[in-house]
Amino acid sequence: MNFDVEFDSGAFYPAVGAVELAQMAEDRGFGAVWKGESNSTDPLVLLSAMAAKTRSIKLGTAIYHIFGRSPVTLGIQAATLNDLSDGRLLLGLGVANQPIASWHSGTFDKPIRRIREYADIVRQVATGERVEYAGEIYRASSFKLSWRPSHPKVPILFAGLGEQMTRLAGRHADGVVVNMANPPMIREIVKRVSQGARDANRDPEQLEYVIKVRVCMNPDRDKAKAKLKQVLTFYMLAGAEGEGYNALFASMGFGAEARAVREAYERGGFRAGQAAIPDAMLDGDATRPPVPMVAATTIEEVRDRLQPYLEAGATRLVIPYVPTTEDAVGESRRFLESWR
Repeated sequence: MNFDVEFDSGAFYPAVGAVELAQMAEDRGFGAVWKGESNSTDPLVLLSAMAAKTRSIKLGTAIYHIFGRSPVTLGIQAATLNDLSDGRLLLGLGVANQPIASWHSGTFDKPIRRIREYADIVRQVATGERVEYAGEIYRASSFKLSWRPSHPKVPILFAGLGEQMTRLAGRHADGVVVNMANPPMIREIVKRVSQGARDANRDPEQLEYVIKVRVCMNPDRDKAKAKLKQVLTFYMLAGAEGEGYNALFASMGFGAEARAVREAYERGGFRAGQAAIPDAMLDGDATRPPVPMVAATTIEEVRDRLQPYLEAGATRLVIPYVPTTEDAVGESRRFLESWR
């Protein structure tokens, strides 16, 4: 089991500072540093800088979506970074959503078919062998890298929560990346991924089950909760009611809370929506575990609160650290210093 980190949540992390934090995370024994793609700094560019300044920590994308570049282009990028880092790349891919697809004039349809074909081409390109691929959506013909990669095997993981995508991850990927799922949901996801692997005559024990749990640590617990509620509000307002993350919170037992947040937002804007989030979503209660966010006052409490996610089946537990101050790099540095 590995503890990993991510510096991309709740604040802007300057690229130079993020590289410094990756070096420190390696020194503190973390297994990987991850970077997601949205409208923030680019994952592979930033991970390349981290690769040049570190020796052993793995470098993960969580998540690179499939609409931003062709699968051949990503295959070239993946092969380059995997060679640069001496085989440390973990390539997390996802189909994202309609708004992100629209950024790139893409069409959000057939997500299962799309990610499978896309991953097929990326994987083939990264081997250095000649690529001839004719899929339903993606095609690549007569392509071959100009060099033979030193590390032709690039682990590819799929972002997944739903039944079809998680089963596909078991059948076709090297693991799954899970964002915003509590321990009961994680157990079900691990079961589906494992079954998908067995259905394809693969060993589910060889796959990675990468789980994200956001953490905020402050001596004043209310400050930590307030910052996590800010991040949570973005997720609760993403997509229409009953869809996407909104539906996810309902499946965790917080459907009424999700509706209340949306109604408050419609009446009074973002701050009103944030104020409508009850502490129960972060603390849990007798019948509902909390959402995957930890507001803690000490590092010991952080470790204790992360334990249920390990027990649910995580092989890599990613901690996207959420700072309470504008000094994101300095506060994250202090969090890493406290890790033991």
